[in-house]
Amino acid sequence: MNPVIIIGAGITGLTCARRLSDGGWPVIVLDKGRGIGGRMATRRTDVLTFDHGAQYVSAEGAVFAKVLADLTTAGQAGPWQDGIVGVPGMSALAKGLGAGVPVQQNMQVSALVPQGDGWQVQVGDARLTARRVVVTVPAPQVTDLLGADHSLARRLAGVSYAPNLTLMAAITGAAPFITARDPDADLAWIAQDSSKPARPQGATGWVAQASAAFSMEHLESDKEEIASLMLPLLLGRLGASPDHVSYASAHRWRYAFVTQALGAPFLRSADATLYLGGDWCLGPRVEDAWTSGTAIADDLLSQTNA
Repeated sequence: MNPVIIIGAGITGLTCARRLSDGGWPVIVLDKGRGIGGRMATRRTDVLTFDHGAQYVSAEGAVFAKVLADLTTAGQAGPWQDGIVGVPGMSALAKGLGAGVPVQQNMQVSALVPQGDGWQVQVGDARLTARRVVVTVPAPQVTDLLGADHSLARRLAGVSYAPNLTLMAAITGAAPFITARDPDADLAWIAQDSSKPARPQGATGWVAQASAAFSMEHLESDKEEIASLMLPLLLGRLGASPDHVSYASAHRWRYAFVTQALGAPFLRSADATLYLGGDWCLGPRVEDAWTSGTAIADDLLSQTNA
């Protein structure tokens, strides 16, 4: 039986795993994706790289500020217009936070079932067992794993998210600004992504993130249609023409921004064998996800038996 299985290799899961590992606890992290970091993501193409999730990170607390400072010293982060960014991409921050953590990717967990004094974790046709399980996926996906009638799942009823549609585009020509923010516009945030440190040079890379209203309206459109809707809006803001575009694609973030948080850093079962955490516990900031993972690890480390 594995001592601890963590489901989700976003910032909460990686932070928790790294802290437990540093404390001497054997940990396995399972993630359904091909990369780690969740929305701390970087898309690599033949043209450029794009930070198509979180654009930058900032710190409100001294401890997280020290974490970012250490990543900067290690060359995995650097200053940018609005905050700290990963170098050479935002995913570098996740890799730095989770350094040394064993992550098994392409591992889709479909169910969690109590078993004796621990849990059975269903992954495809395989069944893993763990003394303790930490679930760090978005709140709606927690309900899918545990069932709507589970006592902890019922406590997530008030948690809510706003979706986000993101456009990545490589456009030649003048760059009129580095960032532009207008929450009332269909494109609420536009960033000259290639202006960040250590990014590939060539055509200018842009990342445009739609407003919550636009994202909700077009959430179920396919990615090609989303790109076709967003690209003319970006070209209009830049004063560029379609023949200046060498690359354009879109990404759908269904659970992008926490709009109503739980109000506590984590939830746990009465027997301390099941923990739930994520940015949805405290708020939409990367620091909120880090705080949740840290709090879960500290609570586990306070237990007498690993």
